[in-house]
Amino acid sequence: MGNGEARVRGFAARAGGWSARHRWAAVGIWVLFVVLAVGLGSAAGRVDVKDSDQLKGETHTAARIIEDAGIDEPAGETVLIQAGDGGLKATDAEFRDAVTAVVRAVEETGRVTDVTSPYDTKTISKDGRSALVQFDMRGAADTAGERVEPVLKAVEGVQKDHASLRIEEIGGASMMKTFDDAFGDDFKKAEYSAVPVAFGILLIAFGALVAALLPVALAVTAIMATMGLMGIVSHLQPMSDTANSVMLLVGMAVGVDYCLFYLRREREEREAGHDAQTALRIAAATSGRAIVVSGVTVCVAMAGMLFTGLAEFEAMGLASLMVVAVAMVGSVTVLPALLSLLGERVEKGRIPFLRRRKPGARQDSQFWTAVLRRVLARPVIAVTVAAGALLAITAPALGMKTQQLTLDQEFGDSLPIVQTYNRLNDAFPGGSEPAEVVVKADDINAPEVKSALADFRDRAISSGASRGPVEIKLHDTQNVAFVYVPLVGGSDLDRAGVSLDKLRDEVRPATLGRVDGVEAPITGQVAGSKDFNDQLAGAVVPVFAFVVVFAFLLMLLSFRSLTIALTSIVLNLLSVGAAYGILVAVFQHGWGASLVGAEGVGAIITWLPLFLFVILFGLSMDYHVFVVSRIREARLRGLETKDAIRHGVVTTAGVVTSAAVIMVAVFAIFGTLSMQSMKQMGVGLAAAVLIDATIIRGVLLPAVMALLGERNWYLPKWLHRLPDLTHDEAPRAIVAGPAARDDEGEPLKV
Repeated sequence: MGNGEARVRGFAARAGGWSARHRWAAVGIWVLFVVLAVGLGSAAGRVDVKDSDQLKGETHTAARIIEDAGIDEPAGETVLIQAGDGGLKATDAEFRDAVTAVVRAVEETGRVTDVTSPYDTKTISKDGRSALVQFDMRGAADTAGERVEPVLKAVEGVQKDHASLRIEEIGGASMMKTFDDAFGDDFKKAEYSAVPVAFGILLIAFGALVAALLPVALAVTAIMATMGLMGIVSHLQPMSDTANSVMLLVGMAVGVDYCLFYLRREREEREAGHDAQTALRIAAATSGRAIVVSGVTVCVAMAGMLFTGLAEFEAMGLASLMVVAVAMVGSVTVLPALLSLLGERVEKGRIPFLRRRKPGARQDSQFWTAVLRRVLARPVIAVTVAAGALLAITAPALGMKTQQLTLDQEFGDSLPIVQTYNRLNDAFPGGSEPAEVVVKADDINAPEVKSALADFRDRAISSGASRGPVEIKLHDTQNVAFVYVPLVGGSDLDRAGVSLDKLRDEVRPATLGRVDGVEAPITGQVAGSKDFNDQLAGAVVPVFAFVVVFAFLLMLLSFRSLTIALTSIVLNLLSVGAAYGILVAVFQHGWGASLVGAEGVGAIITWLPLFLFVILFGLSMDYHVFVVSRIREARLRGLETKDAIRHGVVTTAGVVTSAAVIMVAVFAIFGTLSMQSMKQMGVGLAAAVLIDATIIRGVLLPAVMALLGERNWYLPKWLHRLPDLTHDEAPRAIVAGPAARDDEGEPLKV
């Protein structure tokens, strides 16, 4: 076929054609959109998720009571004073002197309030060798880490004067400061390094500076616009820093991928001998369509997070959905305009040692050509081996255990404060993260309420839920009391969960529950973890069902094939399952954990499985839609199914490989962070994308399609009335051959 004008239809083709004809208008509209979004978002400001909206259940009720009462809980700090084995006891004079010195030193800083001595609060361990001085930081809790340094130095001074004792501080403020000092730049470094990493890979893939800059520029502007939109939307759906980080991660991945798909197809058509205008129209009708189908599918997957009922997930889902939509629109509108403006100049800034392909040269991947030859020759063996390997990798996921990670699980022993945390839990089980009972009454000082509080304190210990000491803090003006109960089990969340159940199901009903008008929700780390797990468990089925059903329907409408829709769902589920298996093997069991700089912590962070499912199910559709679209395009131009499979896979191998390498590299950056939860997310995402782009798309997909043959295009007659969303491909012959026909011998429509 010559360079004649190709007749194309569909949204992507029309959008690309309009943008190419109105180049400066398209670029101007995009720039105006980005500037307006950023400006309006900055003016509106961002509303973040409140603590009271984070969870439902008792944790939510407790946060609401505290918020309605106008109580700003201060950051609590604890100084652990501890003698060695066979050393001093808390009753000895030297030990008492150290306690007195700590109390005096922290008070003299002027930064603390409500300092309590262990001799008054009975916070002395059973063996008599450990004691706790407790106090609160003045000012807002969320900024206490910025003011705690003088207090830490004061405690260090006391330690120097009492070398025979171990004197260490731990608490909300000191942990905040320690983590900010140690890991505060972790996220920023990861986010900032994502752009140069993606750019470097694109530079190698394209071999030209301008061509490599385009996808990064589009992704960055899409992210900027979305950040502005998040500020506006946050007044309806509050956002968060976590949602911002996830948005950046997803935006960089899909933004670069979509532009990469489009740009590589346009370049391929030009290198095949077409003029720039024709090449751009073909790219708009083919890769542009794949981007739209993929983008809508990813948006649907991200929308699944809106069904969790968890404010943080809803924020992440909405932010991710918006950045995917913005990146998709940018890729099919402003990108064609830029390519039309640049023309051959898109090849400017060529890297000398990267050889430029000659026009008309074959673009097929030699590696994947060799792989496909073997896969298509023995598809049964390929399916058996590949599916068997993925199922074996998935197997560990059957024993997955999820929980909120404790401090020692999250950071290991890399920080001194973690060792302090462990010593505190050994001496005072549960003392580092006690359960917090928020008691609201009409009159908190009423005799029956005071009696119930005292009874609760006694029964919490006698029931075996706590070994004490149980602290009660009254807020008379607000008629609220806080009861702090160290749970037996301490940092072992399974055992601590049993203690929590005793408090909620036995102790509370028998004490505070007998007083009319009293609310007493129980919160804290253990309670929050349990409530989060319970709520997430209830959301799993609706979210999975929503994502799978709508993804199936979108694939059915986009390819008008029941077989393609079903196989796409099964293959994506296999990819997600394999990611789960790797996570459990590495982070729960510790198999090969050292290879990724991680530790086997015995559990997967609670939010990750559902988060990974939604993100991976959406992102893996990128490759699937792109590859299957190319296979179907070849089939509609006359190739036999097996030849169409070979053509579709090998001609897309380069762009899929480049896209996968970018995604894996960006996700792997998060796998280098110090926090185990971030390592889990980064490794899980990177492993799943790698599996998806190799085993799934390079082996299983072509093998399954080869086995199915013409049944790949099966659509029952009763579904023929479905909307036809498949006719965006440019009618360009790939090879000479008879027109493709359906199962009944009728020519297949383009």
